Amino acid sequence: MAIQAGLVGLPNVGKSTLFNALTKSGIPSENYPFCTIDPHVAITNVPDKRLDKLSEIFSSQKIIPATVQFCDIAGLVKGASKGEGLGNQFLSNIMGVDLIIHVLRCFEDKNVTHVHDNIDPMDDFEVITSELMLKDLESLEKREEKINLLLKTAKNKSFTPNQIKELEEELEFVSKIKNFINSGNFYSVQNIVKESSKNNIKTVDLLSAKNFIIVANISEDDLQNKNYLNSEHYKKLVNKFGEQKVIAISAKIEAELAQLEKDEKNEMLEALEIDESGLDKVIRGTYKNLGLITFFTCGPKEAHAWSIRENTKAPQAAGEIHSDLERGFICAVVYNYDDIIQAGSEAKLRDIGKIKTEGKDYIVQDGDIVLIRFNV
Repeated sequence: MAIQAGLVGLPNVGKSTLFNALTKSGIPSENYPFCTIDPHVAITNVPDKRLDKLSEIFSSQKIIPATVQFCDIAGLVKGASKGEGLGNQFLSNIMGVDLIIHVLRCFEDKNVTHVHDNIDPMDDFEVITSELMLKDLESLEKREEKINLLLKTAKNKSFTPNQIKELEEELEFVSKIKNFINSGNFYSVQNIVKESSKNNIKTVDLLSAKNFIIVANISEDDLQNKNYLNSEHYKKLVNKFGEQKVIAISAKIEAELAQLEKDEKNEMLEALEIDESGLDKVIRGTYKNLGLITFFTCGPKEAHAWSIRENTKAPQAAGEIHSDLERGFICAVVYNYDDIIQAGSEAKLRDIGKIKTEGKDYIVQDGDIVLIRFNV
């Protein structure tokens, strides 16, 4: 499943350092703007302890985790919507992602310049969202012009009453979004787009309507003993976006951890009094906010985790494994991770009636172990 999250932020906030840690790809991260000119894309494994347990139960020779794609998009600056910096290119790169990860600088360091010479993550966030909205305004004005032209010539083009109604509804929708953008109301743009999707009203894709999470890039000192909980920068972000949307990490520390072997990494985490890698939190937060769940296929050859959207039916989940499985889908033999952990084996699950055969309307749940029966 080609789903992608994009790291976005002003220059020198730690995006490339974080990306290096996420992917161990070692792209440049220099102390000046626009070090990352082209978007760098890499695939990262989703941490999931369930896979280890399943591989033990099935004596699997191989473990294949679910993955998420991350894209490092070069730093935006004020005026990007008008082409400042390399704005148009960067904004078009953002359009291609499913989730925006706003990397906001919350650390002081005289040796690392800030593009505005002032550490204020909320102000940085507003600069970025303003540029996204300004670019959206440009797209909406073009769409509005086209809709008006279509309505003007609707009779000549033999549009049906339903087609005309859809154009009129979209025109009204576009007008509402433009008003919110002109008033700088980022959250209203997000809310109205979510609401309109329920009513099947669509228009051009909008940068400012994309789902997002916040990564607060903190210092090493703030990381230890969770000192960041007392940081004014962090507290402002949490008050604005809520704890579920804000993930505090030290990109510098995570980049160092990413270079270590497992035992060394655990020792460093223990020394820093950290119970979990910040990267694991970012990856899982990304996974959750993309609306993804995991199902498994297991056997002696491999224990394999697969990513699907929530509310995906069994045939479409089978299609993630191979298109032939979706095309020739007959049924799915299903049980859940929690049940097999409790029972200890498939044989015991059969004895207690926990293994079920499901049809085409079955919605796959997070943690399901699935065997697809098909005929092509």
